[in-house]
Amino acid sequence: MRAASLDLDLEVFQGPFDLLLTLVLKEEIDLLEVDLADIVLSYIDHLESSGELDLEATTEFLVLIAAVLELKSRLMLPREDEEGLDWEPEEAAEELLARLLEYSRFRKGAAFLAERIEAESGFRYRSAPLPPELRRVSLDIAGAAYEPELLGKAVGGLLRMPPPLDLRHVARPHVTVEQRLAHLRELLRGRGRFAFDEAVDGADRVTEAITIFALLELYKKGEADWQQDGPFAPITVYGRSTS
Repeated sequence: MRAASLDLDLEVFQGPFDLLLTLVLKEEIDLLEVDLADIVLSYIDHLESSGELDLEATTEFLVLIAAVLELKSRLMLPREDEEGLDWEPEEAAEELLARLLEYSRFRKGAAFLAERIEAESGFRYRSAPLPPELRRVSLDIAGAAYEPELLGKAVGGLLRMPPPLDLRHVARPHVTVEQRLAHLRELLRGRGRFAFDEAVDGADRVTEAITIFALLELYKKGEADWQQDGPFAPITVYGRSTS
């Protein structure tokens, strides 16, 4: 149950706690006549009857009762040199609302931290002692677990430079963009237009790729253009002057 909905049975008031706060802030009930101890005892009785402790609701109650207690203490012990003692109802309501908003911010911050801790729970590490079976191993037995010569060979193998890679099986392309440019220009001069498949007839895939680069270079220089009626359809290359 929320603390604001706590049912109270006091000498000057009977009803929920939030209604009492509203009437006090509107000065319809004199706060000096309200026994705050009875409110605390009523809430304790509620906790005992429910048999469980709602931390969020209890925290809200503590914030509310602390704000009301401070307001009542200011009314009982006024000091002329203290600014803002004679509060108007609107000012008192704003002060209480500010306390509630501050409590809400801290509550949301605590919920965010709890959520982050839960999300990162699988990534936390802790220091742990060695297992008992390892703590009972003597130094002599631990020293015999490896041989210095084998360890030295293993470290030496890591420090040794690896042999150079044998790339003789990798075929190197022997065609250049300039060569394919000359080939395309020769076809344009002889025919005016040609199919791209004819320009790469019998060529490997590397030559086909370089031919595409050469065709793009011709297009960039304004020497050639191409036409394709649809996806995967034959590509026809033609010179700009013959289009």
